[in-house]
Parts: sequence; C-alpha cells; structure tokens
Amino acid sequence: MRARRSGRWKAAHRRWRHSLKWRLVTLFLLLALATTAVFMFGTQRALQSGWQGWVRPIVDDYAERLVAEIGSPPDPARAQAIVARLPLTIRIDGPQLHYDSHPRDEALRARRFDPSQWGLVRHSADGHRIAFGLAGPSPESRPRMFGWFTLAGLLLLTALAYAYVRHLLRPLEAIGEGVARFGRGEFGTPIVTKHHDELGELSERINRMAASLQGMLDAKRALLLAISHELRSPLTRARLNAELVPEGEHRDALLRDLGEMRDLITDLLESERLAAGHAALQTEAVDLAALAREVVDASFAGRALRLDLAPDIAPVQADPTRLKLLLRNLIDNALRHSAEAGEPPTLFLARHGGGAQVQLELGVRDHGPGVTDEQLQRLAEPFYRVDSARTRSAGGVGLGLALCKLVAQAHGGELLIERARPGLRVAMRWTPAQRGPNEIDRPQDTRAGGA
Repeated sequence: MRARRSGRWKAAHRRWRHSLKWRLVTLFLLLALATTAVFMFGTQRALQSGWQGWVRPIVDDYAERLVAEIGSPPDPARAQAIVARLPLTIRIDGPQLHYDSHPRDEALRARRFDPSQWGLVRHSADGHRIAFGLAGPSPESRPRMFGWFTLAGLLLLTALAYAYVRHLLRPLEAIGEGVARFGRGEFGTPIVTKHHDELGELSERINRMAASLQGMLDAKRALLLAISHELRSPLTRARLNAELVPEGEHRDALLRDLGEMRDLITDLLESERLAAGHAALQTEAVDLAALAREVVDASFAGRALRLDLAPDIAPVQADPTRLKLLLRNLIDNALRHSAEAGEPPTLFLARHGGGAQVQLELGVRDHGPGVTDEQLQRLAEPFYRVDSARTRSAGGVGLGLALCKLVAQAHGGELLIERARPGLRVAMRWTPAQRGPNEIDRPQDTRAGGA
C-alpha cells in the first residue's frame, strides 16, 4: 500500500513538473499566501508600534480621568453612567465595594479583566482596584476576520491574474499541436492564433519555417522521383542486353546486380509514395490471415516458416498491396538473418484489447543473433545495415524496415522492433478501421495456424 501511494505521488509530481499551467497555479497560490502573511505581520507590527507610541499614553490618561470621575470611594451610580455612555465594562473590587457592570457575561468577564490584555487597571487612593474592559466583540476576532477577508481578496485577485495569464498562454496549445503535425509531415494545416503578440509572431515564424521545409521536401521528392523514373529505362535496356550475354558466372552476377538496382529504385519510389501517409493507400476489406497465407504461398513456398495467426479476426480496412510489401520484407529479413538458427521464424497475427480500443499486431519473430541496443534504435533508418549481418553480399540495401515503418505509419500505426532473446520481433501495431456496415460477418476460420 505504501509503495503504491509513493508511486502515485511520484507520478503526480512528474505531471506537476511537466505542466506549466499547474506550476503557475502553485506559484500564484504561494504568492497570495506569502503576500497575506507579510501584510498581516506588517500591519500587526505597525499597530503594536502605534499602540505603544501614541495610543497607549492617550488611553492611560483617559483611564485616569474615568477613575477620577468614579470617585473615591467609588460610586456605583457614576460607574453605571459611564458604562451607559461608553462601550466599556467596569469591575470594582475593594474593602468597601464590589461592583461588576456585566455580572452574567462569563465569556466577556474572562476577556475584559485580563490585566495583560490592555493594561487598563487602576487603583484608587482608598485601596479599590478598578479594571476597565471593552464591551464590544473580542479584540482578537476583528484582526483575525480582517486577515481572512484579506486572504480571500488576494486569492480572488490571484484567480483573475491566473485566468488572464492562461488567456495569454493559450496560443501555446495551438503551437504545440501545429509542431506535432509538422513533425509528422502534415504541412497542409498551418498554426492559427488570434493573438497579435510575441506568441502570434512565433506562430507565424513557425508557419513560414514549415512552408520552407515543405518546399524543400517537395523539391527533394520531385528530384528523387525524376531520377528514379529516368533510371528505369536504361536499367531495363541493360537487363535486356545482359540477357544476350552467354550463360555463366559473369552473366549471373550482372543480372543479380541489375536486379538489386531495380529493387532499390522500386523501394525508393514506394517510400516516396508512402511519404504522403494515409492518402497514398488504396484500402479495402482485407482478411489478414488469408493475406498472410497468400504471401507465404506465393513468395516463400517450401521455406522453413511457422504461422501463428489468430483465427477470429474479422476483415479490416487496409491496403493489401502495402501489407504484402510489409510481410515480404519482414519475412525475407527474418529468413536471411536466422538461417543458422535452430528454429524457423514465426509469422504471427494477434489481437490485443477489445471494443474501440482493439489493436492488431502483424509481424515476424526470428531466432537469429539479434542486435545491440544502439543498432536496435537505428534499424528502421533508410539505408542502415548492421555490419555483422547486413552486407550487400547477403542481399538488401537497408530500405526494407524503413518501408515497413512507412507502411505502418500510413495505416495510422507504428512499427515495433524488439529484441526477443534470441532474435528480433518486428511487428506492425495499429488500430484498424473495421469493415463497412453493409458487409456481413464471415464464418470463423478454424484452421490451425501452424504450417
């Protein structure tokens, strides 16, 4: 229980440190409390100083006049006349007279006859003790109420100041959302703010920077597409000419190199098309398990490959061509780098969660040598190859996982690359769009997942 409470406290502390809004609220509250404390302390010191320096001599002189007016020996009638005229209480104790102007008010008696409170205690010449007090509310209650009202007023002013600061900082939300869109490559929607201040100027600068980046990316993409298209024609002619070379080792090597260049150009063109995200997809209702088996039968028949496909996943809206591209790259990568492993790679399809939060995973797990932490972070980078396993002689140019990542992102998901000990587990995880309302449920596939 204590560990759970400590964990919640640490999580709340992290959220507080991350939130500028709540840190400002805390600052304003501390400022209000500190201002109130300083104000009340200063006011108290000022009143004490005024009491000691100016008010008390006047009160002492007036108390002497009241004692003289009561007389010696004290006259109760005169004391009662003073009480009727002024908001005072009077108590007289002595050898000849005992008088109390408010005998039934016990709380007032305990308050008014404390000599340390005001010091308004006098002794007459005949030995009577005359104590004066205030008949109004407690002298402590008024400053205390004044302090509470002061604190309430400061808190109200703090809330108003916070609301105004919150209004000033509201453009930061739009700026943060806009920067996130630009980071995903969505430059079509600029940052919109109605403020004409420094934050408004910052938004305009970010919009201009995004427009400049979009122009540079478009120019780079156009150049790459143009080069790729222009290279296809001479490569096709070179391959036709290579077919005329007499059969032998040199002809096979030439055809292999030309095929690698063709695949590279195809991957580059596909990566640029997928850079447009979901707009590049041609979606339809896809049976993922059937699609996985189709890819295995068409491209990897007879290869050592294990299937683990969940049988009860209904068709989802996806691009079957791009999903086949993802599966071919993942399976080929796994087969190439686990050739000496004792177990074959596993092609899997799994479902997590339920309802609107359901997520699917489609991927491959191999039992190869794996990679280091540093290499794991870079596996999805274009043209990156692990030196110990990904050499040109082994095939591949380092675009396979980069293309898989683009396919996953275009479907609104992510590509997960994890160490499986041994080997790697690479999967596309996404929340799919389910089949349309006019489509009917298909019977559950009860075939075994293993191959």
